[in-house]
Amino acid sequence: MKPYIIHRSFRIVVVLLCLLSIFNAGYGQTDSSQTTTSESDQQTTAEPKAAKPVKNTFESIWILDNQTVMVPIKKTFELDFMHRFGTWDGGYQDLYGLFVSANVRFGFNFVPIDKLLVGVSLTEYNLTWEGYAKYALLKQTPGKWPVSITYYGDAALPTKKGSYLHNSDKWMFFHQLLIARKISDRFSIQVAPSITHRNTVQGFYTGDTTAGGKSVIEKAMHHDHFAIAFSGKVKLSNTLDILLNYDQPITKHYTNNPYPNLSAGLEINTSSHTFQIIVGNYQYITPSNNNYFNKNDFKSNQFLIGFNLTRVWNF
Repeated sequence: MKPYIIHRSFRIVVVLLCLLSIFNAGYGQTDSSQTTTSESDQQTTAEPKAAKPVKNTFESIWILDNQTVMVPIKKTFELDFMHRFGTWDGGYQDLYGLFVSANVRFGFNFVPIDKLLVGVSLTEYNLTWEGYAKYALLKQTPGKWPVSITYYGDAALPTKKGSYLHNSDKWMFFHQLLIARKISDRFSIQVAPSITHRNTVQGFYTGDTTAGGKSVIEKAMHHDHFAIAFSGKVKLSNTLDILLNYDQPITKHYTNNPYPNLSAGLEINTSSHTFQIIVGNYQYITPSNNNYFNKNDFKSNQFLIGFNLTRVWNF
């Protein structure tokens, strides 16, 4: 009798131990599930990292004959050297524009505070001095701003002797809104509407007379000239880019309407230098003169060769 009782008691103990182990396993799983859910909730409620503005939409403050949305970092000093030869439509007789009178510009830029560039330059044509400023209004940021927007303003004063009654007659002003987007690591585009203002314009007699017998004088060109520029960059490697640009005049004047500008170039860049080789129609370099006075027609093969060289120092 006793062996039977002992054997039965042993089976009961084994069953109880099995049930206890199953219960403990289930309890442990429940705790693990709750812990995982808690950690997941913490990750969900954690604040996401703030998105940063995109970098290097363009490699330089210049894209051929136009400014870009780029403003260097604070306390950057930049030296610009720009050169334009004559048009190559004269062929071999002037070595395709290389032996024709050229135009040269020296520019000095500084970034005193974040997002603001100021500068001064001197261009050979009419000994034109310029003072200019550029401010980054918006920077392309994923999930926040789809484009970068920068304002550029320029005041130009020719200092060669000319037939001006007053010094104020010489001034020209240029305002441009630069809107750009970095589509991918290799492709960026920019659209830039602009307005050029000239204080003094030439006039001509229309042949009509007023009721008082005076001859009627009409403005040959408007004081204000609107235009728009389209630019793009295609990155071939870390140091080589293709640049494209087209400038379209919008304002229609009575006479002397400027021609559009079509330009392309190669850009070679390092950490502190940018070199651009250019083929285009603009020769004046100064933006107000380029937009208001351009007489080179790409349909007549009036292209010219030029280059931009920039050097930056960070303090």
